[in-house]
Amino acid sequence: MSTNQNAELISAQTVAKHNSRESCWIIVSGKVYDVTDFMDDHPGGSKIILKYAGMDATAEYDRIHPPDALSTHLAPEKFLGLVDPKTVVKVETQMSEEDKARAQRKSSLPPLSEILNLHDFEAIARLVMHERTWAYYSSAADDEISTRENHAAYHRVWFRPRVLRDVSTVDWSTTILGQPSSMPVYISATALGKLAHPDGELNLTRAAGNHGVIQMVPTMASFTFDEIVDAAKPGQAQFLQLYVNRDRNITKKLVQHAEKRGVKGLFVTVDTPQLGRRERDMRMRFANQEPTEAPQNTPQDRERVQKAANVVNSFIDPALNWNDIPWLQSITKMPIVLKGVQSWADAFEAYDRGLAGVVLSNHGGRQLEFARSGLEMLVEVTQHFKQKRGITFPNDKFQLFVDGGVRRATDVIKAVALGATAVGLGRPFLYASAYGQPGVERAMQILHDEFEMNMRLLGARTIKDLVPELVDASSIHAHMVAVPDDRLYNANYESMQHARLREMKSKL
Repeated sequence: MSTNQNAELISAQTVAKHNSRESCWIIVSGKVYDVTDFMDDHPGGSKIILKYAGMDATAEYDRIHPPDALSTHLAPEKFLGLVDPKTVVKVETQMSEEDKARAQRKSSLPPLSEILNLHDFEAIARLVMHERTWAYYSSAADDEISTRENHAAYHRVWFRPRVLRDVSTVDWSTTILGQPSSMPVYISATALGKLAHPDGELNLTRAAGNHGVIQMVPTMASFTFDEIVDAAKPGQAQFLQLYVNRDRNITKKLVQHAEKRGVKGLFVTVDTPQLGRRERDMRMRFANQEPTEAPQNTPQDRERVQKAANVVNSFIDPALNWNDIPWLQSITKMPIVLKGVQSWADAFEAYDRGLAGVVLSNHGGRQLEFARSGLEMLVEVTQHFKQKRGITFPNDKFQLFVDGGVRRATDVIKAVALGATAVGLGRPFLYASAYGQPGVERAMQILHDEFEMNMRLLGARTIKDLVPELVDASSIHAHMVAVPDDRLYNANYESMQHARLREMKSKL
């Protein structure tokens, strides 16, 4: 979208006249845009756009979006010109009572020394994040059974610790796709990090650099790819998460640019031919529509409900298939991993096609409801590889990863013992971002402390000592029966979460 010096100067008073659904202009970073036709497509609902109709929306825009979001989603002709700075009048916005209460809670966060585990960060995030942010981050598909099962699956695997081993020194460092990592954990790609904190993904980048952890840079970040890479330390390893665009040239340009910038691995998301129904997030979007837009279950309204998903679907190609793999391999020398594999048959296919590995994942429970947990898939995949191919894991030629539901180092240890090279954590680091970079670093330090203790208690001196004999996964396929009331939550887990929530409320 061109914004050259010859662009027309438009007075703020002229912009102010376009303050309705029929004609909606906004100012962002001194540039004037016509967003009339985009309102129904906006993932956050039209109400937030209309709130700034005819006004300067820069502060709200910068809070969430990467700098190039408008140029990506709007046609070039929707850029109208530059606002005349001589005509701009500063307008003070007033905080709602809800925002004031939230700000008060943020100002009285418990000290990080009192945060004992990753669950604590989640309880605090629920209290201090905007309700729209919480709905977006925490929501999952349909009745949210898969996302709860992701966590519950780890509770069905038990340890068989070994004793009388010299564990005066333990080492849980490893390598992931040939890159050193201080622990078998990487930061999984998550969208829109600025919703949690103004520094968004940069908090994750900087904390990862300080703790020797690899960050997976998301396609849908709140900062540009280059801004995130620029925030990394010299030599810091990063991976790229990729949604393959309908326009293959766009994908090729991004992948090759990432490789030139030093990215060490490409994780291609393959479980989103379209977005799942995340009803908690959808309900929040209804709350941010104008009253006249209340859904009436007409064909037009059902179409409007899908508009937010269509923004993402427009640049995720549902036609992506196995025949595209050779093309992906031809445009980069980076190792390619498929993110979102959910069956042993597809894992076999990836292996046979010379890919570097797969992430066994149901997308944090946000896509297909009743898709199994990554941990359960891991057990099945390793069994089939051993029985049908004579291949055991871990395996340097083909690496298995899992994500979803991980909250403890013990969860990671169980996955590694069952054959995973490493485990991805996404939401926990976003929740820790409520404290900014110090929160993310505290989360990583908690994991390191948990690794040290549990490696010793297991009798495992190094990652190589985490073998299948240390765990009992015989009950992994015994799915929990969800309680029919209270939104189908597992009663004990929900009680535990409410206890943490009450504790954190008492500290705020």
